[in-house]
Amino acid sequence: MGRTSTPADRFTDLPDFDYERHSVTVGDSEARSAAGSRTESGDGIEMAYVDEGEGTETFLCLHGEPTWGYLYRKMIPTLAERGRVVVPDFVGFGRSEKLTDREDYSFDLHYETLAEFVEKLDLQNVTLVCQDWGGIVGLTYAAHEPDRFARLVAMNTFVPTYDTEMADEWYDFRNFVERVEELPIGMLIQNATATELSDEELAAYEAPYPDEASKAGAYAWPDMVPRTDGGDAGEGEKTAAAREKLKEWEKPAFVLFADSDPITKPARDPLRGLIGSADEQPDVWVEGAMHFLQEDAGEEIAEEILAFVDRT
Repeated sequence: MGRTSTPADRFTDLPDFDYERHSVTVGDSEARSAAGSRTESGDGIEMAYVDEGEGTETFLCLHGEPTWGYLYRKMIPTLAERGRVVVPDFVGFGRSEKLTDREDYSFDLHYETLAEFVEKLDLQNVTLVCQDWGGIVGLTYAAHEPDRFARLVAMNTFVPTYDTEMADEWYDFRNFVERVEELPIGMLIQNATATELSDEELAAYEAPYPDEASKAGAYAWPDMVPRTDGGDAGEGEKTAAAREKLKEWEKPAFVLFADSDPITKPARDPLRGLIGSADEQPDVWVEGAMHFLQEDAGEEIAEEILAFVDRT
C-alpha cells in the first residue's frame, strides 16, 4: 500500500485559511462498520482536520470530490461563533495522508475512517453539515450512529443505491476523470462554481496534490457511487440500509440545495422526501449557486444553518 503526505509548505499563505492543522491516526484499530460490527482497517493513516470554536453545539463539516476542508473557509467563522467546528479532510484529500494506489480506496475505507475519526474525537450533539461525497458517507454514518447526531444539514448530495439512475452530467464528469492523464482539480472546481475564483484560490484547491499519485483518491471517488450500472462493491448495501433508517429519522433535518447544480438538483426533492423529518423545515433553495455552494454562498449558508439550530 503506497502512501504519501503533502509537504506542509504547500499549505502556507492560503487565502482566508490560516487554520491550525490537527490530526488523528485512524485505521490503526478496529473501526465500526455500518452493521455495527468491527472490522480491521489496516495500518494507521493520518487524518487532518480543522478544529475551531467551542460550546455545546458541534458542527461536523464534510467535503466531497475533489475538494478538501478549504471549501468550508467561508462558513467556519460564522459557525464558530456558535460552537465547535470540526472540518476533517477525508483520507486522500487536503492535509490528510494519501494512498497512492487507486485500488486502495473504497467506500468502506472512507466510512470506517470517518467513523473512527468521530469516535476518537468523541464528537457528541453533532450537527452534520455535508455535501457531495461528504453526504453519501456522512448521512450513511449518521443513519447508523444516530446517538452522536443532533441534526442533519444535507447539501447537494444524496444517498444512492444500486437502483439509482445518475444524471447525464454525472456520467460526463465520471467519464472525464476516467480518461484524463492529469486531473485538473482547480478546473473541475471552477466549472462547478458560479463564483469566479482567484488564481490563489484555485491554487489552494490544487495545493494538496503535487503529483498524479497524490490524486489517487480523487480519481477513485467518482466510480464508487452506487448506481444501476456499477459502483464500488459492498457500499450499495450500506447505503440501502441507511436509507431505511433515514425514513424513520425524527431529529431535525434541513435539506439545503443550490438551484443551479445540474448534477444533484434532481436529487433534492427525493432526499427531502426520504428523511423522515426533513419536510418540517423551510423549503429553501440557495439561489445562484452551483455544485460547490459553499464557495458561491458560504456566508449565507452558515446563517441558514444557525437559524436552523435556533429553531430546533
